[in-house]
Amino acid sequence: MKDTWSSLFTPDSVAIIGASASPGRPGHEIIRNLKANEYGGHIHLVNPKGGEILGLPVASAIDDLPDGIDQAVVIVSAAATVGVVRQLAAKGVNTFVLAAGGYSEVDEHGEELQHELERTIKELGVRAIGPNTSGHISTPHKFTSSFFPLGWIRPGNISYIAQTGNFATHTQRYITSGEHFGVARVVGLGNKIDMEESEVLEYLADDDATKAIFMYLESFKEPQKFLEVARRAAAKKPLFLLKGGTTSEGSQAAIAHTAALASDDRVVSAAMRQAGITQILDYSDLFQVAKALSFMPLPKGNRVSFMAPSGAMLVVLTDLCHQRLGLAVPDIEEANRQRLQAIGPDWLRMRNPVDIWGPAMVHGIEKSHREAIEAVMDDPNIDACIVVLVVVDEFGQTPLDFLVEMAHKYPDKPLYVTFSGIKERMEEAKAYLEPRGVPTYPFIEQPFEVLSVLNRARQSMARAQQRQRTR
Repeated sequence: MKDTWSSLFTPDSVAIIGASASPGRPGHEIIRNLKANEYGGHIHLVNPKGGEILGLPVASAIDDLPDGIDQAVVIVSAAATVGVVRQLAAKGVNTFVLAAGGYSEVDEHGEELQHELERTIKELGVRAIGPNTSGHISTPHKFTSSFFPLGWIRPGNISYIAQTGNFATHTQRYITSGEHFGVARVVGLGNKIDMEESEVLEYLADDDATKAIFMYLESFKEPQKFLEVARRAAAKKPLFLLKGGTTSEGSQAAIAHTAALASDDRVVSAAMRQAGITQILDYSDLFQVAKALSFMPLPKGNRVSFMAPSGAMLVVLTDLCHQRLGLAVPDIEEANRQRLQAIGPDWLRMRNPVDIWGPAMVHGIEKSHREAIEAVMDDPNIDACIVVLVVVDEFGQTPLDFLVEMAHKYPDKPLYVTFSGIKERMEEAKAYLEPRGVPTYPFIEQPFEVLSVLNRARQSMARAQQRQRTR
């Protein structure tokens, strides 16, 4: 029999209780997702009507299933879930994904049902995600228990722990359709009657498929344990947290969502810093920061060079770096400044940040940008480079290959691209660059904000590693 984590993330067999022949129903979409991702294990379906669904035979009762199935996804009502879990445990199932809502997040009756379910899980000695979850994802195994219509899920190196089902549903759908990075593992914790964030974090910290871990949490089931696990994990890979329920109004919403008991924001923030976790404030950071880290390394420092086609942009973006983001925009060494000067017009003193408009008018977009990127990336005072690229039809076809070449030439320094110009051309440039490993952002401030978050993550990791060395 597999252990819990193997049964969860690398199951050789899965039972779907509540399988449905009706498209759009949860019990149907999970089967479609497994097929779309070419899951290679055995899929066992249960529905009282029996028959066949999407070419797979359907058992009419749990008793008809073989013994020892690795994992069961239970998509039945809250009231029926306890009985189903007991039947499956008797058949040797040891790992469950419990989809139903209607528990303590709803009312007192739901709370009683949840207590009964929790007691049953402990009594049987099995493990469970949920209830009130939309499931999880494990792309290295081509597996998902999500019942949202996801289709194919792009594999990648970013993992999520979420006290919400939406990361295995519509957010994942956006990442697959609107971005070009992929995920390794996604776990929707739901109401956390059994598996909780500390255990999943501990697993992902040692997971070779996971480069960085992003978390959305509304509460901490075992706060001290979580902090201890986070301290060890933060020394191994970057950890990010968006904490929900940080206001009194947000706390009430969290209770309605997953019956979470949200903690005081100031206490949480201080504890997270000490544990080596980088807090993020915006929901979109959960995928915008993840995109940068999926393609590029952590910056080795906070020193940035950027090039823009506008003096006004240079001014306001420099202010942004210094006033809000904790980024430095340093002078570069004179030899490298002279390299910039060589591509600029005589009347313009070239420096960091780089006014690229004049050089582009003289030498064209590719030569000017390529030589400017090389000059700043070669400089020991620079840790990362951001390019604001003009994309308009009047300048002809905007060259993009050189940006991919520059990213490969300087693999230790992040290179991000943002745009100004025609929206349609921006989208086309994104579609070209990101599959080739260069992250892009539609709004000019975004790559700077992302770099700031990643710089904080670098500092957090360094502190966590220092603590580990001194223990």
